[in-house]
Amino acid sequence: MTKASASTATVGDLADRAGDADPAVRVLRRFRLVFNAVKSHFRQVEKRAGIGGAQLWALSIVRSRPGIGVNDLARAMDVQQSTASNLVKSLSQRELVAAEKRGLDRRSVQLRILPAGRRVLRRAPGPFSGVLPEALSELDPKTLQRLDADLGKLIEALGTDERAARTPLAQL
Repeated sequence: MTKASASTATVGDLADRAGDADPAVRVLRRFRLVFNAVKSHFRQVEKRAGIGGAQLWALSIVRSRPGIGVNDLARAMDVQQSTASNLVKSLSQRELVAAEKRGLDRRSVQLRILPAGRRVLRRAPGPFSGVLPEALSELDPKTLQRLDADLGKLIEALGTDERAARTPLAQL
């Protein structure tokens, strides 16, 4: 799913219908649109590729950076090392990636994509990182700064656990 909505309504149409609604209701509706776009993309990924969104993203990184280690994969995905480790374990069990111990330090592994992993990526809808990171990357710096500040206020009001920030959306 890209910027185009699965429904025929546009974001502008939503705003028009919500014009008489309370501002909190309008914002809630916008969050629903975002969450539904993300969920829809992950459903498409699973249906077409047969793996989850976070696995697909990890697989695409391994393809683009042969020999990457688990710690570097975690940094590339902005997730905890244990999360990246679990993704690699799952991809290895499905024989989509190989984890090999090479070089002097036999504790670390280097990852490489296997032919089955390449086939999965060919079937999968993009963007591999997900629709939300892709959309955010298209916003200008000023908009991102404003969005960051405003979401910070919302997060504070929610009293959420900051550790959840490094959990891939596909795993929520």
